[in-house]
Amino acid sequence: MFKHILVPTDGSPLSLDTVKRALSFARETGARLSFVCAEKHFPTLYLGMGAVSDGAAARQFQTAEANVAQAILAKCQALAEAAMVPADSIAIASDEPYEAIIAAAERLECDLIFMASHGRRGLKALLLGSETQKVLTHSKIPVLVYR
Repeated sequence: MFKHILVPTDGSPLSLDTVKRALSFARETGARLSFVCAEKHFPTLYLGMGAVSDGAAARQFQTAEANVAQAILAKCQALAEAAMVPADSIAIASDEPYEAIIAAAERLECDLIFMASHGRRGLKALLLGSETQKVLTHSKIPVLVYR
């Protein structure tokens, strides 16, 4: 059935519940997992024809984002080890998390994306959409949404 499952995570309580359920699913099916955490790029301010950026602030921002992502992924790895499920993890910097999730699934040759249903609600969801909805819309790889 499924041999390699990608599990996107942002460290939220629902996301960690999804990680636990994905671990159970992987153990039952004999699959291995890859956890992915999408980090944000440093925001760039554009004025006129050029970009305004502070190199030191950008480095501090990226370091902080990387540290948060690594802490989230370390927690997932610890859960995988405790469950005795083979797993690896990657952090990817992207302005569009759904694109990073799909690209990671394709690059790692995953045959399923297992993700939480959470995201924006109400008007924000209507205007901006959720990452889960975007993955469902754009992925050619099957997506299992955990609620």
